[in-house]
Amino acid sequence: MKAAGGSVRSRLRDGVAASDPGLLRLAAGLRTVGAIALTLAVLGLFGAGITHLVAGAMSAMVATFAIREKQRAQQAVTLALGLPVALASVTLGAGLSSRVVGGDLFFVVLIFCAVYGRRFGDRGTALGLISFQLYFLSLFVGATVSALPQLFGVLGVAFASSALVRFVLVPETPTGILDRLREAFRARLAQLVSAQIDLLDAGPDEVEKALEDLRDGTARLHETAMMIQSRLEDGTADKATARLLQRRIADAEIATERLGLLLLTARSAERADTLTMHLPGASVRVGAPLPARDEATATLRRDLDAVRMLVLRPVSEHTGTALALVRNRLLGYRDEENLPPAPAAVQDVFRGIGETARAVLGLRIALGGAQDESDDSPATARSREELDAEDAAIDASEDEDEDGADETATGLRRPTTRAAVQVAVGSLLAIVGGEFLSSQRWYWAVLTCWIVFINTASTGEILVKGYRRLVGTVLGVVAGIVLAGLVGHHTWTSFALVLVLIFAMFYTAPLSYTLMSFFVTAALGLLYTLLHTYSFSVLVLRVEETALGAACGVVAAALVLPVHTNRRTNDLLVTVLERLADVTESAVDQLSGGPPVDLLDQARALDQALADLRAATQPLTYPITPLRARRDTARYVVALLETCAYHARSLAATAELLPTHPSIAADPRLRRAGGRIAHNIEAIAAHVADEQAAVEMETGSSIASLLEPDVPGTPRYGRITDRVLRHLQRLDETVAGLGRPLSVPVADVVKPRR
Repeated sequence: MKAAGGSVRSRLRDGVAASDPGLLRLAAGLRTVGAIALTLAVLGLFGAGITHLVAGAMSAMVATFAIREKQRAQQAVTLALGLPVALASVTLGAGLSSRVVGGDLFFVVLIFCAVYGRRFGDRGTALGLISFQLYFLSLFVGATVSALPQLFGVLGVAFASSALVRFVLVPETPTGILDRLREAFRARLAQLVSAQIDLLDAGPDEVEKALEDLRDGTARLHETAMMIQSRLEDGTADKATARLLQRRIADAEIATERLGLLLLTARSAERADTLTMHLPGASVRVGAPLPARDEATATLRRDLDAVRMLVLRPVSEHTGTALALVRNRLLGYRDEENLPPAPAAVQDVFRGIGETARAVLGLRIALGGAQDESDDSPATARSREELDAEDAAIDASEDEDEDGADETATGLRRPTTRAAVQVAVGSLLAIVGGEFLSSQRWYWAVLTCWIVFINTASTGEILVKGYRRLVGTVLGVVAGIVLAGLVGHHTWTSFALVLVLIFAMFYTAPLSYTLMSFFVTAALGLLYTLLHTYSFSVLVLRVEETALGAACGVVAAALVLPVHTNRRTNDLLVTVLERLADVTESAVDQLSGGPPVDLLDQARALDQALADLRAATQPLTYPITPLRARRDTARYVVALLETCAYHARSLAATAELLPTHPSIAADPRLRRAGGRIAHNIEAIAAHVADEQAAVEMETGSSIASLLEPDVPGTPRYGRITDRVLRHLQRLDETVAGLGRPLSVPVADVVKPRR
């Protein structure tokens, strides 16, 4: 019973860790709700009125979610600076409330300064957000000059409560976040292996669903790896530790993704295209199911279960000899003589299991330190020696600092300046239009206009965000009406429901902007009830002001210094291609015998550029877009780029092993094979940047034929070079395929590259 209970708790813990990597959303919701609850408790003890309770709750919420720095010392400084900024904003809001024109003009100037402050990093963004939201608060609660002393006290209590919850009750450190992210990576890795087992067992009618789950699991694992990458610098003790963990995370991600592709190939009627793993809705030709009673199939299913067990078993847990025996058997597949008799495609899956087991072993060592080696088989001992050699190479390497400064745009071309001008113009339009709708609550239109510009960079992104906010607001109004009718004027019950809604708002914010808007609008309906200003007409006005604010934001973005979606996606596409060329050329050069470079950082820079492009194409791929052909083309191009990134990461990971791996040797002929790929990537980038550019792509014989020896009788290449060639061949085909939807011309005559 104790073991069963522990197993249930372990599965529950892994499920929570996988659904909320690092527990970042849970911590954000708890901190915000805790700060609000503590503020309400303190103000309630002093007998504060409803207006002050609402002001305190909103101030505590702003003081909590505005702080985004990763280091606790920086958070404390920003929070301390935020209090005087909040006091100044509330004072100006109360003083200018009776001066309509002057107050509106100052609000526009404040909005410009708040958005412009983003150029100064997280602290500038936080202080700008606090200044805007507290000015809005003064309008919401109807602050007056005579009531400022009591309001100052409320703000002091709110900021103190926020600090107490942040640093004492719900503390968060970079090291703790990184530890939880590593647990999330482990849990999502196990989920991906489970999806691979489902693909193995799926019948002909279930393969498409299993393949979709495999795509989702691969994307979720990659997302967690990127989150870990962003936290390595702050969450580790030194650069060597950070680089070691980065290497092990990358190895595990690449090995597991490759295992899924090999398994898909074994289930397919023909060799599976890597694009199938990245293009949503792509179908696969399914061959005959693997024999259910076949010994090789049973062994394969057992070994996939064993890989999942290796991933899930905590590093610190004493496991005896059983785990060692399982690990030894899996690592034995790296030796050709240990492969079970089976078709070639199935034997490739066993090889992939061996490589995945090695990556999991490296991950366990990196997370848990040295382990008992008394039960190691020769294959396991060899894997440990390889991992130790890699660790030693990482410890001995010296990081070179790059002093080159990024060139940034100036004047109105700087993104923060352009956004500040756009949101100022949009807010001015929202103020004028909002005054026509309501002289009392026009500020809702301004708030919506402000919000649709946050974390957006093109007209299309603003349009999509405005649409989502409007849908969430309409649904939230309905919920607000229902809740207001149920709660009535029960003050503390209403505040309790507000806390629940605010927690849901922060917990769902990274997942769905529509859901976040729904919860915040429902909470506002309860706040209106508490302020005795609730009515059906008020909530309808909320929808009208939201629609007006979103429309003003879109108009300003489209007419004032516009950044069209095509232009932004083209710029980001060029960046992705440049990063892809960097990784490919560096990896091929190192595999050809060139000097070692920092390939993992280059690969993660490629991943980040691709993530930015994927986000920027959302307006093109949104379900309601009327341009269906354009939507399909955007999805296809992004899927091709994700396929290219997978092969580039694999090349980089193999090249990183070159100095220490005994079975990998440099092959100078690989440089000859990579020349055409590099040229074609550069040609596509030049064509995207300028359609009139005189560039052409090259085609020709296969990559493998470029490595044919010049002297008869010379050995062709070994197994590792063969794997590198497969990645280069797939990369060459995918890059050529990328040129077609982008209309890049192809040369008629191809000159041989030597």
